[in-house]
Amino acid sequence: METIKVLFVCVHNSARSQMAQTYLNDFGLAHRIYAESAGLEAGELNPLVVEAMKLDGYDISGNQTHSVFDYYKEGRLYHYVVTVCDLEAAQRCPVFPGLSKMINWSFRDPSALEGSKEEQLAITLEIRDEIKAAVKAFIDEVNESRQTP
Repeated sequence: METIKVLFVCVHNSARSQMAQTYLNDFGLAHRIYAESAGLEAGELNPLVVEAMKLDGYDISGNQTHSVFDYYKEGRLYHYVVTVCDLEAAQRCPVFPGLSKMINWSFRDPSALEGSKEEQLAITLEIRDEIKAAVKAFIDEVNESRQTP
């Protein structure tokens, strides 16, 4: 069975795409599904996201951020590119050669949240859980499509 390669893209590769990559690489490896993540421009990890992921048992504090355009220039190939930002930002993503499918999952941006740190963390935890559920559903869909002739 071929390994399915997925690229998650958001604006700065600092929050949503990092969470999606982490979950897919944890839940998907047994199904031969592997993820990378990148941003329209590389940024810095969002500390609220690092904290939210730590609360779910994942340490992403050492993760690097990457530019989707660097991956494109390197000639990396993916079966799926999943944008996890709003549609306007998603439309700026390059089209990778050989791409099977481009998908947009629109999640709120943790870096745009307002309020106290506790309020921002609470919403970040909601976003994290939405991404986690979407990743699990995606794995199920990929596995179903593999079984369909």
